[in-house]
Amino acid sequence: MSASQLANREVVVDVVDLKKSFGDNEVLKGISGQIHRGEVICVIGPSGSGKSTLLRCLNLLEQPTGGNVFVEGVEVTDPDCDIDKVRADMGMVFQQFNLFPHLTVLENCTIGQMVVRKRSKSDAEAKARENLLRVGLADKEGAYPGQLSGGQQQRVAIARALSMDPELMLFDEPTSALDPELVGDVLSVMRKLASEGMTMFVVTHEMAFARDVADRVIFMDGGYIVEEGAPDQVIGNPQHQRTKTFLDRVLNPTKVGQIGAEDEAHAARHQSVPDADGDGDSRP
Repeated sequence: MSASQLANREVVVDVVDLKKSFGDNEVLKGISGQIHRGEVICVIGPSGSGKSTLLRCLNLLEQPTGGNVFVEGVEVTDPDCDIDKVRADMGMVFQQFNLFPHLTVLENCTIGQMVVRKRSKSDAEAKARENLLRVGLADKEGAYPGQLSGGQQQRVAIARALSMDPELMLFDEPTSALDPELVGDVLSVMRKLASEGMTMFVVTHEMAFARDVADRVIFMDGGYIVEEGAPDQVIGNPQHQRTKTFLDRVLNPTKVGQIGAEDEAHAARHQSVPDADGDGDSRP
């Protein structure tokens, strides 16, 4: 989607000077930007850079310490906002699958519909079956999560989110907990969603997916948006040295070289930083 096309699209999410601190650690340092209808945004960057925190602030799973977030024109950072109503239109897929282990696949995909959307059991099951077929798991509706592979569980989580008929899908590193051979199945489902026009905000380390599917790539580091633009610009021809260094290490993991002065300074700044990004790594 070109910049001119995006300019004519409705704004789904508007973020204004968003800040988030955990104690003395300022994780987001004034983030602003918009997500347009039908746009696929991939957020990349080193661990601890604030990517997941930014995503979780969009639906108030993390409470911002400053700034404003508007979703479909509703300010979710307003204390009087009915956040549950807003969340009903925002599908969320986590690193971990968060399925109910005691419920079948079909039940996992219907319980939210019946409780939140107030659908009848028959309507909820029809919608769930439609989305299980969509993710290639129509034959697993009677299985329990423990009987499925990690990739299958994540596809169930996607089907569950889709069954709520969301306007926006948030993906927080959805393949990071999967064995490498299972990643492709999940990414293929996400590619299909993108091709169908789903608005998606994806935190990911999958550079090939970001390059091929995203309309816009955002590179974050140290709580800032360092660089953003079309995939062929940010990934193919980055302008900022920090982006170049990150991509060189990600795309050429076996490359051995000297750590530059910038990287030494970067490491020194962020030694022993708390794991505010929730990804198990204390470094940004």
